[in-house]
Amino acid sequence: MNIGDKAPEILGINELGEEIRLSDYRGKKVVLYFYPKDSTPGCTAQACNLRDNYAALQEAGYDVIGVSVDSGKSHQKFIQKNALPFHLVADTDKRLVEQFGVWGEKTMCGRKYMGTFRTTFIIDEEGVVRRIIAPKEVKTKEHAAQILNE
Repeated sequence: MNIGDKAPEILGINELGEEIRLSDYRGKKVVLYFYPKDSTPGCTAQACNLRDNYAALQEAGYDVIGVSVDSGKSHQKFIQKNALPFHLVADTDKRLVEQFGVWGEKTMCGRKYMGTFRTTFIIDEEGVVRRIIAPKEVKTKEHAAQILNE
């Protein structure tokens, strides 16, 4: 997925088992953020930063949707534990991470494995990708400011 591309209409199934469609957010800009795993330090910091600045993001016309390959049940626990005010897509079949090009080989402590690259896509009111915050650019503890201060 690149800047100028039209984002897919169906984003997936959220933590409640409901289908999330881009058209549900028509008229708003969408912060679609992909993260590696629920309840890990960096992912929790990022989610909590977006939670703490959710009112400011909404005031600026944004809504937030998180995506990881964790299950809906895992997402429910993550949302409850951290009082997250936005939906998380359970991309267990990896359809969305592959469609957006954020799934690939990673290395940690010399071990190679497949995982999600922490990436944020800003989608405009018409469903077009307008901005991408790449893995090396995402600051988990200041992510809302990165989005708001384009």
